[in-house]
Amino acid sequence: MRVAVVGAGVSGLAATKCCLDEGLEPTCFEQSQDIGGLWRYTELIETGRPSLYPSVISNTSKEMSAFSDFPFPEHFPVFLPNALLLDYLRRYTEHFSLREHIRFGSTVVSIHKHPDFATTGQWDVVTEAGGKQTSHVFDAVMVCSGNFSEPSLPLQCFPGIERFRGQYFHSRQYKHPDVFQGKRVLVVGMGNSGVDIAVEASRVAAKVMISTTRGAWLLSRVFEHGYPWDMILNTRLMSLIKTNLPGPLSWWLINYKVNQWFNHENYGLQPENSWRVREPVLNDELPSYILTGRITIKPGVKEFKDNSVLFHNCPEEEPIDIVVFCTGYTISFPFLKESVVRVENKHASLYKYVFPPQLQKPTLAVLGLIKPLGAIMPIAEMQARWVSRVFKGVKLCRTLSSLYQACVSCLPRLSWRRK
Repeated sequence: MRVAVVGAGVSGLAATKCCLDEGLEPTCFEQSQDIGGLWRYTELIETGRPSLYPSVISNTSKEMSAFSDFPFPEHFPVFLPNALLLDYLRRYTEHFSLREHIRFGSTVVSIHKHPDFATTGQWDVVTEAGGKQTSHVFDAVMVCSGNFSEPSLPLQCFPGIERFRGQYFHSRQYKHPDVFQGKRVLVVGMGNSGVDIAVEASRVAAKVMISTTRGAWLLSRVFEHGYPWDMILNTRLMSLIKTNLPGPLSWWLINYKVNQWFNHENYGLQPENSWRVREPVLNDELPSYILTGRITIKPGVKEFKDNSVLFHNCPEEEPIDIVVFCTGYTISFPFLKESVVRVENKHASLYKYVFPPQLQKPTLAVLGLIKPLGAIMPIAEMQARWVSRVFKGVKLCRTLSSLYQACVSCLPRLSWRRK
């Protein structure tokens, strides 16, 4: 059975490896000239590829992030700089001889149902390499193109931005903090990238503000008793609490735990509706930077002026020179028809967030879209195992669907066990 894998990042490598484990014949198409996806840093911002700034460090510990059958080297630090995480992916690729199944410099142009799809479940895949397009027929497709390539920049939500005379850009364009030297900087959005950029900017900028409409739970990588945060929060007990207690009650408990480091309300960070917060922000330096005045937390933007900004519930204008929009990304599959995978409000309509439910044959799957409270690699591996076995024999679908669901709810403990 021939399987097309789109992308050679974390999910694409896991998909290729799991296909080989099941005796399938994967062909992985990677538009760039190397593996790594999000974790491969390049100074140049490439169209259609994620963009990384050089200071990025993993938010999850190596013990909780490794593929089940390939642990990280012991001499690697607990939290990994992006270069070491890429090194790990290279080792994984070489160890399982995945590179020979990857076609570099090959962009997937389109994926359409084969004329006899209702009978065979096959797909027509058109790729482009060196300016030449080639058509292929595959029995199944794994889409592993990620969700950090298409920036979401809703300028229409920020009145007056069209007359702002300063500089503004999306966080995807950020590489080095020297662009902020001596400037007054506003970071819009309080995800991991927003906080990282604000902290780096504050070391060279004249002033840094973070605008957030909903606040965030802030975690340190070093948690209770010096253990990594994910070893404490990602346990069977915490999973049991999150999945069985009423939503407001379970989130109250988590809210209590995260406020043990510092009182979020005193720092202007406490989410108004904390039970709706999906994921925390990881940063070890922000609280001290707030205390020392290097970073100021502000409410949502009300209006931009020529050289300033006005915030909600704040009568005074704040002068600014640069705005960094950390407003996330849009899920996009330009090579697929909307009838195959429908995306609405940054959400793809997929069964278990993997399979398009309306297909006559379950021969196309999307991997890696899930945003877990923890590492993506064990989840991507479990998705790849499930999908490859569904492709191999649909009778296994119900059993492995249950296995995948169990893995999602108890990720840390199950990720190290082969099923």
